[in-house]
Amino acid sequence: MNKQDAKTGIKPTVNDIARVAGVSLATVDRVLNARPGVRSVTIEKVNKAIAELGYVRDTAAANLARGRVYNLLFILPDTANEFVVALDHHVTEQAIKLRHQRTTLDTVRVPPFDPQAIVQTLDDVDASRTDGVAVFGPETPSVRDAVKRARARGIVVVALVADLPSSERDHFIGVDNVAAGRTAAHLMGRFARQNGHVLVITGSRLARDHLERRKGFDAVMSKQFPELDVVASIEGRDDPELIRKMLPDVFASYPDLCGIYSSAAGNPGLIQYLSDNPHPGLTVIAHELTPTSRIALNNDVFDAIISQDTGHLVRSAIRLMKATADRQPIDHTQERIRIDIYLKENMPTP
Repeated sequence: MNKQDAKTGIKPTVNDIARVAGVSLATVDRVLNARPGVRSVTIEKVNKAIAELGYVRDTAAANLARGRVYNLLFILPDTANEFVVALDHHVTEQAIKLRHQRTTLDTVRVPPFDPQAIVQTLDDVDASRTDGVAVFGPETPSVRDAVKRARARGIVVVALVADLPSSERDHFIGVDNVAAGRTAAHLMGRFARQNGHVLVITGSRLARDHLERRKGFDAVMSKQFPELDVVASIEGRDDPELIRKMLPDVFASYPDLCGIYSSAAGNPGLIQYLSDNPHPGLTVIAHELTPTSRIALNNDVFDAIISQDTGHLVRSAIRLMKATADRQPIDHTQERIRIDIYLKENMPTP
């Protein structure tokens, strides 16, 4: 028997897989559900039979038959910054929408930029009760090892917003942060009203998304806009008050400061300082369209905002965790997170 008969419409079944592979139905079931106790050579036989027959599993029917429930966890920074608040809001929103689709969502908040808190949270996840975890945090050797341990226990792990490429995470959901930094540099170079120094505000040197943005920013600035001198980053820890207090010293050190690239959160502190101490001609490029950054863009405190859709991030994380848990194919075009560029003139309606 080959693939679905075009005339009869009969689709191959698990019985066909068992017959072609020369194994029992129980073995086919274990392979399809990624259960332990099957030799690699047997798994290869079953997968070969699946390919030959063109078998496509009806995951929804299979899950319904066995009362399958997806339990997914989001590990987010415990911060009041509006971007994370928006992520948390969308997790809550999706939890309500998906409760009738046998999917439960939970959130754990950990101190921002604290690798050990993420490690502890990952190690505490009960694999018998959790199918997948989305992690938003810094990449360190300890986090990498914790991801490996979670994967070994059968938990799907996806990196959210900031990638963990040195780990064994299953997927990354977020924008290409190097490209985002390059985009910011292009905007800075084109918008700058004069030559001089440019400041980059980062959240943490442990945060890979911030490091990648700086990498992309520097690459374009040095090559295309050498007349603009990018100075060392200041580390704001996504703390608005800390950023507000650091800025006077920066302006004192660089009287010709003509641009600021805020590559992380903490924008309210930057906005407060610039509102209290206007600097005509200063170009400001920031990240994430939030209620506060909208006002800054509308009031010409910011010149442009580079953003990513928080709702898309959460929905994509859920789809990827469920598909990976079920060993189902993924539509990568659907999961690609766009880099959005907003000016005062094209802000979408809230």
